Amino acid sequence: MNMLDAIRTDPRRRNLAILALVAVIAIALAALGIHHQSAVMGTKTEAETVFPKLPGQIRKVARIHIVSKAHGELNIVFDPEEGWVLPQHSDYPASFETLRATVVGLAALQTIEPATALPQWYGRISVDAPPKGSGTLIELLDDKGAILASLILGRSTDIGDPSGATGLYIRKPGDRQSWLARSVFEPKNDAADWMEKDILAIDQARIQSVDVAPVTGPAFTAQRNSPGELDFALTPMPAGREQAYPGAANAIATAITGFTFDDARPVSDFDFSAAPRIVTHTFDGLEITVKVVTEGPAFWATVYAEGDPGKPDAAREARAIDAHADGWAYKLPDDKGKLFMTTLDSLLKPAAAKK
Repeated sequence: MNMLDAIRTDPRRRNLAILALVAVIAIALAALGIHHQSAVMGTKTEAETVFPKLPGQIRKVARIHIVSKAHGELNIVFDPEEGWVLPQHSDYPASFETLRATVVGLAALQTIEPATALPQWYGRISVDAPPKGSGTLIELLDDKGAILASLILGRSTDIGDPSGATGLYIRKPGDRQSWLARSVFEPKNDAADWMEKDILAIDQARIQSVDVAPVTGPAFTAQRNSPGELDFALTPMPAGREQAYPGAANAIATAITGFTFDDARPVSDFDFSAAPRIVTHTFDGLEITVKVVTEGPAFWATVYAEGDPGKPDAAREARAIDAHADGWAYKLPDDKGKLFMTTLDSLLKPAAAKK
């Protein structure tokens, strides 16, 4: 099998071959940016690519190893069956966008000027080695474990780059000399930033109603008749009660919008059999069910979608959502988790005292 056939049949090589081309372009743009800065500032900066061989090796990358004081050790690994995954998080799918930014960003790094070579000063620019130091170590490895690139990344600083690139202090492990480099990416050392977050994106204008079965109190619905109506109405309304204020139900009605999460685990780790449930219905035929449970102070949710069989676009969207969400429980931000636990009584004015 020649290299071209290998790239066609191996998804890792195919995707990374594209990144290799992007990296070459990024390096050229970086050199242009540094040349522009030198002309403006009247300096004679000789840009040097930090990893000159990396663009030709990108398609070999099979693992990304990250160490930081804040988040410990993290690995992102290519699985031939599943693609890029996070082994320490039950092989949850990795964000290819974050992977792209990191790999291309490392390949495009170019030095601007030397920084300190004194170890006692490393901490000031965060290039002291983790886990004791405040720097972030990022390593790219091939499928045999050979290191293709290894770098400690530190504090960022503004360099007045017209294209928006930033300055980043860096140091190769084992080297005394640190450098200020031109960077087109922001290093990520938190697993949450490496997780594929493209689960669902529902615009508020699409939402017609939500059916809520809370953990305590009666079930209720928040609904509106058209996208042009700003406020959702509660039903059924308990006798003698009324909404706390116009639009009191809007937050729970649109809780599904802006869906994001901080962690993911297999759904089998939790018991959702008696979990409160929020079912969101859209005007265009999509139905999304979210169930939420608590584990200590944390909120964990499952997501399931169905589409009206008579509306192909909704059915297609539901299949795409389920393809991402099936089998996973998502750790919600605290404010979103509390929102999904809304009860009917919390949306109403206090009951009048009995005479």
